[in-house]
Amino acid sequence: MRYKFLPSFVKRRGRITKYQEKNLTSLEEFRIRNYDELYTSSSLFSKTILEIGFGNGENLIFLAEQSPDTLFIGSEVYLAGIGYLIGEIQERNINNIRIHKGDIRLLIEDIKEPVFDNVLIICPDPWPKARHHKRRLIQSDFLELIHPTIKLNGELFISTDWENYAESIEDVIAISDGYKELQNSKYENSDLTKFQQRAKEEGRDIYTFNLKKLTK
Repeated sequence: MRYKFLPSFVKRRGRITKYQEKNLTSLEEFRIRNYDELYTSSSLFSKTILEIGFGNGENLIFLAEQSPDTLFIGSEVYLAGIGYLIGEIQERNINNIRIHKGDIRLLIEDIKEPVFDNVLIICPDPWPKARHHKRRLIQSDFLELIHPTIKLNGELFISTDWENYAESIEDVIAISDGYKELQNSKYENSDLTKFQQRAKEEGRDIYTFNLKKLTK
């Protein structure tokens, strides 16, 4: 199978529990496949926020419960995490989360106008080996691709627990147009994702980047 984009994730099924398998049968109730479905859902809420690579969805659930008037789109490629999130949505009766399954870039390129108030990318796969750096999600072409989907003055928040990736992100930001780097973000102190929790437990620093969209 040929991919339109070089995968920024390892293609694996992962370990899925019976609970998660059961929850996945309800995926279609929450799924966003294309711009039309995204537009229809977002029109019912005052704001729309995208989180790319939500893991088990801990951060997504926390934000959704704090802001019921905001639609949260969670994008993930791994079925175990999607299954877990669906279970939490159903158990907690959360009505403002939708799920995109697969490579988020396929949805992004289908979007026809600015729709996201904020975009969050918390600890994406670092691809630590030098020969794999080309697979990292945060590249100049990605910032260019996602720029038109963010509303004017909307924020793009990125974090990583890999110093080498942080240095790479700094270089990418320096040559990318249409953004201004801000000093602070309300998202930078989030300890809710398993990736950030693991990093802190292992004594690694979290590097954060908060960008504001400046141009259309």
